[in-house]
Amino acid sequence: MATNPSPNSKPSTYLQDMDEVRQVFERFDANKDGKISADELGGVLNALGSDTSAEEVARMMQEIDADKDGYINLQEFAAFCNKDSDDPHKSADKELREAFELYDQDQNGKISAAELHKILTRLGEHCSEQDCAGMIKTVDSDGDGYVSFEEFRKMMTNSNSNSGDAK
Repeated sequence: MATNPSPNSKPSTYLQDMDEVRQVFERFDANKDGKISADELGGVLNALGSDTSAEEVARMMQEIDADKDGYINLQEFAAFCNKDSDDPHKSADKELREAFELYDQDQNGKISAAELHKILTRLGEHCSEQDCAGMIKTVDSDGDGYVSFEEFRKMMTNSNSNSGDAK
């Protein structure tokens, strides 16, 4: 039985609320059956450029699959996304760094429009490299045409902290 996080626990900066957790979960759930299989988890990780072995995927599944049914449901996924919330700054920074590194394919410390396009295309998004350049321009505070980790952090933190204000 899944438990809800306590009202005092803070979700990570990366996945601020349940709507965001659900959106990410639905990306992983390729066949839309309401659960993530090992194949689906491995597929998304590979699409993101990770060289995750089948053994690593199996270990991840064991860690996340609390009810041990062989699948990750939404509640298990949400609990995993929000674990380590005792130290939200450490956890959030680590998650942001990992997310940034998935996009920074050449590991040069910057996300280019080409890198962003490559990842979004692998995830099934239909956009052009010019669209990606436009996305980068909106967060590129130093005007160099790339997103640095600090710009990425600022974008993720600002979009999450403002998400409830617009309603």
